[in-house]
Amino acid sequence: MVAETRRIAHLDMDAFFASVALLRYPDLKGQPVVIGGHGRLPEPGAYARLRGYVGRGVLTTASYEARQLGVHSAMGMMKAARLAPDAILLPVDFPSYRHYSRLFKAAVARVAPLVEDRGIDEIYIDLTPLQADSIALAQQLKQAVFQATGLRCSIGISPNKLLSKIASDLDKPDGITILRPGDLEQRIWPLPVSRINGIGPKATGRLARLGIRTIAELAHTDPALLQKHFGHTYARWMVAAAHGRDERPVVTHSEPRSISRETTFERDLHVRHDRAQLSAILRELCERLAADLLRKRVRSGTIGIKLRFADFSIVTRDHTLSEAVHDADAIHQAARACLKRVQFDQRMRLLGVRASKLVPMHEDTGRAPPVQLSLY
Repeated sequence: MVAETRRIAHLDMDAFFASVALLRYPDLKGQPVVIGGHGRLPEPGAYARLRGYVGRGVLTTASYEARQLGVHSAMGMMKAARLAPDAILLPVDFPSYRHYSRLFKAAVARVAPLVEDRGIDEIYIDLTPLQADSIALAQQLKQAVFQATGLRCSIGISPNKLLSKIASDLDKPDGITILRPGDLEQRIWPLPVSRINGIGPKATGRLARLGIRTIAELAHTDPALLQKHFGHTYARWMVAAAHGRDERPVVTHSEPRSISRETTFERDLHVRHDRAQLSAILRELCERLAADLLRKRVRSGTIGIKLRFADFSIVTRDHTLSEAVHDADAIHQAARACLKRVQFDQRMRLLGVRASKLVPMHEDTGRAPPVQLSLY
């Protein structure tokens, strides 16, 4: 009996936070819009612009019109203001993001029930058992999402999760990308190695120093060289990924042991000189982590932080709570307690926040009081 070829889809909402904002402010469609910082949502027409912004806030995301001006997520707002001074600046609105996240995922599940939740704006879908062809299914999914939310998404379909995630980004926005035999060499190999989910900035830089910049170059590199520089396990995975091999199943039900959010900075940041920017990033990570916990209906008994410094050394700290929590203020307070136990003697490259010892929400209702925003 011949094994059935898998069809795995990766559905990614297009500029999700910015697109949700445009539902509230339809008059901003077609204009450069950036999302970042906190505050009250403005009345229609009473918008702030990036021009003249002073501070160390960090952008959460940007509309495609803003991206065309060189603005992107995780960019400092002052830099973004120089690139796109007339861009509209809106504060984050996590209640709305969670609402539309639930809507689009429910709409997808009615068409294709085998769904793996990967975050507030992306999912994997196992299309293998369905009878319709891939293009028809992708169109049906996109239509279902649009009817439920008024939002657009992009879908990549291939035999596995790794390739589908890359594919969903190839024809954004509002794209459908189907990878067929021969497309690995034609469409995937010319891409930079950083397009592989799991090869981050650090590994990308180390590969570049070895003269490996594209996925094709990685695929043709002697595995022994990769093992020398990256170790056996990671080198073996990189070779498999470059050749488009990934056997991970779509996991529709799982009990997470931990949930984390982290970000790598555009430049190394100093704990004192860049304190305001680091504080904003920390708060943003805590809010995103809180949204993840709420979506999964769990609370966390232990909050941890992860730091990667300029010399690539990694430091982690954990803080066990008297009562499990899920709200951003309590997570932020615990993360700050962790940071107080770190010696900052060099600049930082990465900051992450992790929630572990997870329990269902009904088992604990504890909540820590809000605290003043600060890095540590």
